[in-house]
Amino acid sequence: MNLVVGATGILGGAITHQLLGQGQQVRILLRHNSPAEGMAQQGMATSPQSLIEAGAQPLYGDLKDPASLARACEGIETVITTANSAMRGGEDTVETVDRQGNLNLIAAAKAAGVKQFIFISFLGASPDNPVPLFQAKAEAEQALAESGMTYTILAPNFFMESWIGMVVGIPLQARQPITLVGEGQRLHSLISIRDVAAFAVAAVGRPAALNQRLPLGGPEPLSWCGIVDGFSQVLSQPLPVKFVRPGEAIPGLPEIVPPVLAALETYDSPIPMEQIAGTFGVAQTPLKAVIHSMLNIPRA
Repeated sequence: MNLVVGATGILGGAITHQLLGQGQQVRILLRHNSPAEGMAQQGMATSPQSLIEAGAQPLYGDLKDPASLARACEGIETVITTANSAMRGGEDTVETVDRQGNLNLIAAAKAAGVKQFIFISFLGASPDNPVPLFQAKAEAEQALAESGMTYTILAPNFFMESWIGMVVGIPLQARQPITLVGEGQRLHSLISIRDVAAFAVAAVGRPAALNQRLPLGGPEPLSWCGIVDGFSQVLSQPLPVKFVRPGEAIPGLPEIVPPVLAALETYDSPIPMEQIAGTFGVAQTPLKAVIHSMLNIPRA
């Protein structure tokens, strides 16, 4: 039996559906009064009801409630968690969810004798990262590695669908120019959410994944200018682009976007993926496939 925590997120939902599609037993941790059902109608979450109808076993609890985590981990062989405090609010914070909540889950899994704990972290997770979320993920990584359980830490780069959707998709829908920070030429191995899900599922019980921290990226490093060119090719028309200096505001985009784009202009993050993709049997999703999916244009 697998336990998926964060199953109502986009990534967690994809993992759950892939496991169920393989005929595996899956328990999902759900919160009472979760907004996921409504968010799923907007494409921002996975419907809890769809997971239950697909065969997932629901158990209600919360990362902030250790007793509920103990119940959730009973009889579980593998824990996969994608849970984080993003898109939440109120009592769900980086401190309560990403730090203490993950520590609660690790303790519960260890006490229950879980055989493998798969933690979805982030490439930039580090105690020295100035972003509290990435500090919390780094602390959870360390606690897991020191727990004595067999673990797998997947550290994906930025998600294609999320970031391309904001940087390119929002202005495209508004018929506005796409705004890039700096020169937009730095190379980053953005990865499709579906690929992260595939790696998580493939990691279950796989010897190459045990007691490993695995950086994950897409099949090729991409620049923001290259991403815009990809859209232009699919749409068969050039797209207007304007460039701003780091620190300048970008109207119409979520406030998190400009500082992240500015940070991405300070380094490159190519990740060689051919070997790990072959080892895990994951056929990676190229940029063009993501663009076609986002624009709902069938591929030729």
